[in-house]
Amino acid sequence: MNTHLAYISILTFALSSWSHPVAKRAFIVPLRRRNPRAHTSSTFSGIKVVNIDTASRDIDKVVTKYATASQILSGIGLNPDDNSQAGYAPFNDSQILNSSPSNATLADAVGLATPLQAEELDPVSSKPVSSIPAIAHAPDAMNLKDYFSTFDVLYYGNMDFGTPPQKLSVDIDTGSSDLWIPVNCRGCANSQFTPDDSSTYDNSGKRVSVAYGAGRVFGTLAQETVSVGELKVDGQNFIAANVVSDQFASEPNSGLLGLAFGTIASSKKPTFFENLLIDHAIDAPIFSVHLTRFKEEGSQVCFGCYDMTKTVGPPSWFPVVSRTYWTISMDGLSTGLGVNSTLPTKLVAVIDTGTSLIYLPKDIASDFYQMIPGAKDATADFGEGFYTYPCSSPLAISLSFSGKPFSINMEDFNLGRVDEDSEDDNCVGGILGLGEGFDPELAIIGDEFLKSWYSVYDYAGGKVGFAPSINNR
Repeated sequence: MNTHLAYISILTFALSSWSHPVAKRAFIVPLRRRNPRAHTSSTFSGIKVVNIDTASRDIDKVVTKYATASQILSGIGLNPDDNSQAGYAPFNDSQILNSSPSNATLADAVGLATPLQAEELDPVSSKPVSSIPAIAHAPDAMNLKDYFSTFDVLYYGNMDFGTPPQKLSVDIDTGSSDLWIPVNCRGCANSQFTPDDSSTYDNSGKRVSVAYGAGRVFGTLAQETVSVGELKVDGQNFIAANVVSDQFASEPNSGLLGLAFGTIASSKKPTFFENLLIDHAIDAPIFSVHLTRFKEEGSQVCFGCYDMTKTVGPPSWFPVVSRTYWTISMDGLSTGLGVNSTLPTKLVAVIDTGTSLIYLPKDIASDFYQMIPGAKDATADFGEGFYTYPCSSPLAISLSFSGKPFSINMEDFNLGRVDEDSEDDNCVGGILGLGEGFDPELAIIGDEFLKSWYSVYDYAGGKVGFAPSINNR
């Protein structure tokens, strides 16, 4: 089949929604990703060729999205922390075991800690921790269609808005904190919310805008009933976007769901997840994310749950540096090329499902590629931030958080050859360097890393966990 016809066929699949209880008040939100219509795949004849347009678009998004990161991480201009996690205890590995039909068998399989004693009580329900079935595996989670370019671009799922509910799709983004959907938006190509068809819609008229790289949305602050499966928030604040940049016209999702802390929300209101905590709608103060790699099915985010079917080992935990973005300390990265292959760093790393690649300060990225024989600065060919390296280089790249290394799958790091017909053994690397305007102590860790690691975000414990993904099998 012709490549373009193949993508047209893929795009004819309709969006669908599904929810199923993993346990009491813990549900799966299925996600999707796709290849933006403006950038067709550059993989021909079995040769992966870099799509610079798509990669450059990701750079632009990151530069603007984190333009004020220095001030934010310094605590300037933040909204008050509403302490929405009050009443919840930090999540712990024992809760995974306590929800299993066979704790002993599971403990042997994944090496998790011994379950807590039954007399330890959960602060929300006052029940023994061992009796709470909130955290469980989800064997019957729905698999969804997955759209991709030469690398994975976008993951999104469905939410219901209004009374009666109207189903709209949203990009899942742990690197921002606002929820927005198009409302009375001229020129918006995707599905919109119709306020006249809802009995619970209220609009304050207050103007709000949010920037995502070249994309920007303008609208007013509104309130509505918003739900994912049976998880419902009444009076959820969101941005009713009536002007949306052309950048979003080529994307299949209608809006975006920010899952970072409400302290950085442009709306200055609690996020959807924070409201779930405030309402005690979930039994555990976490959400967990699984991202597939070049597969049409399988990505998901769990609100209040941990899906053991998506992991092949226990999670490792790291405290957040700042309750703004989901930030942890990054102390190094390695090429895996033998002695002296590790580059020490002292960075604050943002874990961002809404970003495709990995971004480091320009000087650190330059030092990293200098450790790879044959690697070159590719600014002249592709623009600032890009580097090439020999495709045949036996790299085993990893990032280090608090002294513990986490590998990156080389299929995700390799963005493709520079030219299908070139005899040169040069590929473009998925770690990019950003200079002017980018915080020199910041790293952005996107889907390129997260496809190898099931990520868990513990709001009450103020920590991020990484468990080896089933993608690593």
